[in-house]
Amino acid sequence: MRHLLPELKTLLRTDMCILDEALYDEHPFQSIPSELHIGTDRPVFMRCNTEYAWLYSQSNRTVPHGRLPVPVVSASIELAEVIPLFATSPLLLIKNDQGEYEGYISVSDVMHAMMHAHRLIEAYFETTLETAGSALTLINEDAKVAYWTSGAEHVFSISKKDIIGQPAADFFPPDRLQSLKTLYTGETVYRKQHQPRPDLFALINARPVQLDGHIVGAVAAEVDITTEIRLHQELLHMTSKVQHLEKAVARLRPESDPFARIKGSSTVIKQCLETIRKISTTSATVLILGESGTGKELFAKAIHDLRELQTAPFIAINCGAIPASLFESELFGYEKGAFSGADPKGKKGKIELAEGGTLFLDEIGEMPLELQVKLLRVLQEKSYFPVGGTRMKQADCRIIAATNQNLQDMIARNQFREDLYYRLNVINLVIPPLRLRKEDIYELTQTFLQEFSLLYNRHIELVPPEVFKLLFQYDWPGNVRELRNVIERLTILTTDGEVKQEYLPDTLTSLTMQEQSEVQLTGIHAHAHSENQQHQEKSGEGKESGTIVDADELELSDPSDPFSHVTFQQKLDTYEAQLLIQYLKAAGGNKRTLAKQLGISRATLYNRMKRLGL
Repeated sequence: MRHLLPELKTLLRTDMCILDEALYDEHPFQSIPSELHIGTDRPVFMRCNTEYAWLYSQSNRTVPHGRLPVPVVSASIELAEVIPLFATSPLLLIKNDQGEYEGYISVSDVMHAMMHAHRLIEAYFETTLETAGSALTLINEDAKVAYWTSGAEHVFSISKKDIIGQPAADFFPPDRLQSLKTLYTGETVYRKQHQPRPDLFALINARPVQLDGHIVGAVAAEVDITTEIRLHQELLHMTSKVQHLEKAVARLRPESDPFARIKGSSTVIKQCLETIRKISTTSATVLILGESGTGKELFAKAIHDLRELQTAPFIAINCGAIPASLFESELFGYEKGAFSGADPKGKKGKIELAEGGTLFLDEIGEMPLELQVKLLRVLQEKSYFPVGGTRMKQADCRIIAATNQNLQDMIARNQFREDLYYRLNVINLVIPPLRLRKEDIYELTQTFLQEFSLLYNRHIELVPPEVFKLLFQYDWPGNVRELRNVIERLTILTTDGEVKQEYLPDTLTSLTMQEQSEVQLTGIHAHAHSENQQHQEKSGEGKESGTIVDADELELSDPSDPFSHVTFQQKLDTYEAQLLIQYLKAAGGNKRTLAKQLGISRATLYNRMKRLGL
């Protein structure tokens, strides 16, 4: 509040006399003319070429006969700039812009003016703090409470007289005091939720007090939100109950929108939904293809809901989760006495349970070969025999199959029947991986946050932009399932309402998968490339000098080499794998040590080794 300091003109005194040096020579100090002694305390200055001397005043006859220098300053100068000049003289002469001497100022007048300004600032300061309406605390550089507002008295139930001048740590646990952290680290926070005491929740703004580049204190403004937090927790509890009731109602009355659980508005998702609408007009068998974690069952359920009655069953079976010895009885059911240990009443199979509805065969690529033949008969003949049964049953259900494997590659390896593949693949639906629909991450994140905040009774107030940036940068090899798990982790770890970057798993805080492969192992890749290039130069292989060679297109065609059809990139990967094995042995098999030596994270090393088949 510099404007509270007075200007020099307001402190100006004009009751003075100025003598020329020649006049002073005519009238020595002992005999100054009486006509110059106007007033009782009137200073007399002598004008000379370069300086002024305070010569005489009626009430002060202790001035030495020698000349006492008196500084001359401009009337437009700031008061703060003239204060150091009082070290040599208790008076200062004031000169205007035209060079005329307007008067003088005294150190006593300046001290009185500054004292008044200080009291005025203090009055403004106290009134402002008390009017702010929040609990305001000011601690000094010794970590003692310098100011404590009435709002702080009300929130913390500690009176001013008890706490002012005392160490703040005497009243609160030091690890819970944001103002102490701000004092020691200079950290500034805005609307951060914290708990100064176990029974108290508050939103805090904190900022360090700096003077001449040094932290000399910290100020904190806190708003008690304990009541709001408790109400919010009660609301979460009640909302959770409502959600459970809604789920119960949904089981009795299925949701009208079959796409309600499929979140996202990206172009690829819209295309998938449009394909489902077309599929729903038929009873054709559908093959859903997509990476693990993309939500294939959700899309299968959407197809079912669109083309079946609300009462029609949707029966899902995971072909990879059932032992081969039990798979046939699970799928086709069995008659009583079919085998030892069986239910004496027999058991219905999944096909019979799905009658009039949909049978969803998840992970169809894991189905045993011997059962693929029987499933083929169901698709062709619409009939089957239960285990131990002699009476044929009709299969009255629609089949939807799903897999994350390349069935055509499995056919080439004799791991999947080709005829069954074509029976299943009447129409296929390809679910895009999350890395190709990153614009849906925000909507998915909000959905999962709402779900888990209710489940774990957490209040999530803020997800910082830097956290969302990392979510968008990551390639999500585990797709939506991995994102869901990450959001569940964030919700569990967030206890103060604000998600922090350090709550993310290591895989997200490192570089993206693409950046890892292109940047992190540059040293190994470059070394392998150099070794191979030297080999080519010695053997005369490669293209003409000056030609740029693409590593993925270059074929090594040594007729004596049984692997001459292998591309340069494949050879390069092989060499990288050999180098990694060599370096891993040198590190004693310790992957953490190897990652540190290569300057990469362990997650990057694991991903690279997995890609190279190590």
